[in-house]
Amino acid sequence: MKTEMYCYLSNRDPKVLPDTDELNEWLDPDRTAVVCIDMHRGHIGPEDELTCPAPRAREKIPAHNMFHELCRDVGIPIIHVQHWQRHGGIDGVNSKKPRNRRENWRTIYELYLPANPLMDEHSWEGTKWLDLLVEEDPERDYYVRTKKRLSAFYPTDLEFLLRQMDVDNIVITGTYTDACDLSTAFDAANRDYRVIVPRDIVAGYDQEAEDAALLIISLVLGLVVDSPALLQEYYARKGKELPAALDGVTDISTVAGEIPVGV
Repeated sequence: MKTEMYCYLSNRDPKVLPDTDELNEWLDPDRTAVVCIDMHRGHIGPEDELTCPAPRAREKIPAHNMFHELCRDVGIPIIHVQHWQRHGGIDGVNSKKPRNRRENWRTIYELYLPANPLMDEHSWEGTKWLDLLVEEDPERDYYVRTKKRLSAFYPTDLEFLLRQMDVDNIVITGTYTDACDLSTAFDAANRDYRVIVPRDIVAGYDQEAEDAALLIISLVLGLVVDSPALLQEYYARKGKELPAALDGVTDISTVAGEIPVGV
């Protein structure tokens, strides 16, 4: 390790990572990509009515912007993965299967969320709901736009892309911590990718669900970290100075600024 890098066990107990070959590889920026999940308008738009609101994730837009920009600065690529369904709903709500037609989450959400007619067109191709609301660099970033269920690996070419990029480690950002992020973490770990989740960037349904997901990740799937500490390690490995704004900071949201105007 180049720094006193730490993670959170059970999402609450900080532990300085031992300087082992395996953990050093886990934190190698040259074998790392950021996988940003579903930070589009249907979840985090400013509108009063959204297809599937994720208000806690909207609050994290500035944190994503700052973190992603700093990752690019040390050569770590950003992959934007989006839930992206064919217009008309054949991939889900209007499937022609005679049984189990809809995705599980749609039926379950109706048990505890208010009725939302807009949800039928969540992530439909050709709608404004797929507008990415985190900053992006089309010349340098990558896009995976075939996600139809919770995991960023299903049914997408994310694994194919990661292989072509020679990536072993993925940093998961985006929403929901307790749904898509958690499902992606399981699929990544089951494929032997090393998982890192900055807990100050992801956002869940509520604090309890978010904490539970991070607890599970920290116990069996990957490293739950603070993003400034992770960036400090990456910058140190590249022989670069971390921006002074992050000195002594554990939660990047406290210095990332406001949601950009018009987003």
